[in-house]
Amino acid sequence: MGDEHSISSKKSSFTLFSNSSSNPFTDSTSNDPTNQREPYQPPAVAKREEANILRAKILVVFIIILAASAVGASTYLLVKDQEKTSFENQFAGYASEILTLSGQKADQLFSALDAFSVSIASQAIAENALRNTSWPFYAVPDWSIKAQGLAQLTGVSEPDLVLFSIVQVEERGKFNEFATQAVPKWYQESVENEKPEMTATEFWQRTIPFIHFFDPENNFQPGPAPGNSGFLPVLHVYPLRFHPGFPLLPTLYNVAHATGSDVLLNISRTIRRPVMGFTVIDVGTDAATPGSFIVQPIYDTANSGAEAREVVAFTGIRLHWLDYFKNVLTDGEFGVIVVLQSACPNLCAFERHADSSASSVVTYRIDGQNAEYLGDSDLHNPKYDGMEITDVFVDLGIDESELPKGTCVPTLTLHVYPSEDLEQSFQTSNAIQYTGVVAASFIFTSLVFLLYDYFVRRRQTIVMERIMRQDKIVANVFPTVIRDRLYQSQEKQQQRRHGDFNDSLDILDIDGDSNISGSSPMADLFPSVTVIFADIAGFTAWSSAREPHQVFVLLETIYGAFDKIAYRHSVFKVETVGDCYVSVVGLPEPVANHAVAACKFALACKMKMKEVTLKLEVSLGPDTGDLDLRTGIHSGQVTAGVLRGERSRFQLFGDTMNTAARMEQSGERHRIQLSQASADLLKGAGLGKWIMPRSSKILVKGKGDMQTYWLRTTKARKLKGSDMKNDMNTVAETEETDEESDNTEESGLAFDVDKDQGMTKIERLVEWNVEVLGSLLQQIIASRGGFVNDIDTLSTAENSIGRERGTVLDEFTPIIPLRRFDTEHLRSRRRPSSIDIGDEAKSQLRSY
Repeated sequence: MGDEHSISSKKSSFTLFSNSSSNPFTDSTSNDPTNQREPYQPPAVAKREEANILRAKILVVFIIILAASAVGASTYLLVKDQEKTSFENQFAGYASEILTLSGQKADQLFSALDAFSVSIASQAIAENALRNTSWPFYAVPDWSIKAQGLAQLTGVSEPDLVLFSIVQVEERGKFNEFATQAVPKWYQESVENEKPEMTATEFWQRTIPFIHFFDPENNFQPGPAPGNSGFLPVLHVYPLRFHPGFPLLPTLYNVAHATGSDVLLNISRTIRRPVMGFTVIDVGTDAATPGSFIVQPIYDTANSGAEAREVVAFTGIRLHWLDYFKNVLTDGEFGVIVVLQSACPNLCAFERHADSSASSVVTYRIDGQNAEYLGDSDLHNPKYDGMEITDVFVDLGIDESELPKGTCVPTLTLHVYPSEDLEQSFQTSNAIQYTGVVAASFIFTSLVFLLYDYFVRRRQTIVMERIMRQDKIVANVFPTVIRDRLYQSQEKQQQRRHGDFNDSLDILDIDGDSNISGSSPMADLFPSVTVIFADIAGFTAWSSAREPHQVFVLLETIYGAFDKIAYRHSVFKVETVGDCYVSVVGLPEPVANHAVAACKFALACKMKMKEVTLKLEVSLGPDTGDLDLRTGIHSGQVTAGVLRGERSRFQLFGDTMNTAARMEQSGERHRIQLSQASADLLKGAGLGKWIMPRSSKILVKGKGDMQTYWLRTTKARKLKGSDMKNDMNTVAETEETDEESDNTEESGLAFDVDKDQGMTKIERLVEWNVEVLGSLLQQIIASRGGFVNDIDTLSTAENSIGRERGTVLDEFTPIIPLRRFDTEHLRSRRRPSSIDIGDEAKSQLRSY
């Protein structure tokens, strides 16, 4: 077009989608009219639908995670509950076995001891009939043999069996005389049966031959037992041995003075039934352990139904509690804690010291057929208190009313608890495994869902990319507000036709008659805008000597720079018609002082034009810098809207467009011409010094003579090349500065230098040649990167100095040094553009 294009040609081409702006190969940023307001935004429908899809996906993922967590947790808890139930049931079975079998052992022991006592009583009655002997002057014949039989019958490994005689006070002397005769005799019988290391005489020598006790006030030295209500001396013991820590045999020891023993004996004598209490076995040694002490009364008659029978003696058996808990479980059954507790504290027998009696609470652990003593207190884990199983160890049938007031009833109770080992044996990895299987199932389901979503998303992405590309084309044609209004109108039409708007994103379906019928045109009147026409002067001649791609490089670069300036100044790009850039200020949103903004935009474009053309001289030729802008500005009202039909466009109509085109055509290159209307707006804004009237009126077609104005600029110092970018001056006559400017080159009214004050055409041609030759030198330097520095010679000099014939020159052979070619080195060589040939080389090229 250049200087030769006519007004009629411009009037006939007022469409935004011109050949230049519709070129799909151009930069979308430079040709996107929405950049004047805001960056490209996808349509609201697309955003809304994407948001709905995202919410739906988040909801599905949340439901899957929630379901997986719930099912996994339920599975884990269910398996754990089954394990806990199995553990509790197994423990209940163990506890039942322990309570039953240990109670049976105690009952068998009581029965055997009762039978043993009856046999002694029967034999005593028979002896009394033959020899007129009676209690307490009766020694059981073959005592050791009978006691050994009792031990074998009960299965007790190491029992301590004793027999106490009830001796009245008046019988004490006679009983002492009887004992000195009877005791050595049964000692001899026991030695013969048990075969200890000592003889009967040695045992008798270490026996106190009278009823005695250990005096606590005399350092527990033995002495005659005091008593006013009778005595309970030990007459027989089994086995015949010394207890650890005691150098004397317990024979004739008065147990009525033993701590706790007297209570048990008195209870048994009162209720005429056997009783059980605590004692300590092997007291005074490291092997001391708690044990049981059972007292069984012996009557003066063997008739158990006789109401008048009297207790004349007692048999007592002392054994380890372990004996009750051994062999109650089978191998493989383990981890049960048993706590045995007495209602009466410290009922013990045969204790020399009162402070050495046993505790009333002991704890054992049962593992299979073995039992282990843990301690003299309740040592079970408190966390198993809820699983406690309790039962009376032996029901002695004692009625508290039968005893004197204040007497403790020696009831023994067993408390059974599980151990951590038993619980852990039921804690398997099944819960984790089953939960893992459930989790894996949900993960697999999720992966299937994600795979399905991937293919759906892929398809949607392809569709959306196509739609977005179409939408960007629409965004290049219509402003954002108009675009959204088109979508809303199309949605309503789709909804009326189909009941939905699934096809509302068919962006390019806005043409044709379907959108015209039954709907009003989309048009608006903008009463106050400013239109700018900027034409590239000299473009027609320049483009005729260039390749097509060079023409488009120039236009894309210039128009892209103008688009960025328009974005900063709220200028709306209407179209590009060939080499003419058409823009407007004041629509689609109104802009205050639109004429001022249009002037700033025009001046910024003029400066950017000179800067861009100078930079492109190297690639597009030196006469590129001769190109310049011719700009026309006019203010008024326009009608803007979408002209529907085939290839619908957003277009502007009105006299303002025609007048602005005339301002550009009647103007001069490198100058900005304003109409009277635009000048009046500047004056009204207090910026009248920005303009000066043209020397004479101009004849405008269809308008007649019009007074126009030039936008003032001042002279600037001479600039060279790229320095022109950073050294633009401002209007000296302007009394006000623009506080809203974005950068230094746009603060106030920036302007460009006059053409005759810049570099001359010859100077620019020289600089262009320097750039071209310099690039060739860079390529030469880079091409040398394929060689290494070691030198191979094609021939070597002959060492023939001093030959008889010939001249000195004949003694030399030429050498041609060549560098060896290296492929790897060639691949790693630098790019030519990154090589600096130096200022000296550039200076030499410039001089050349």
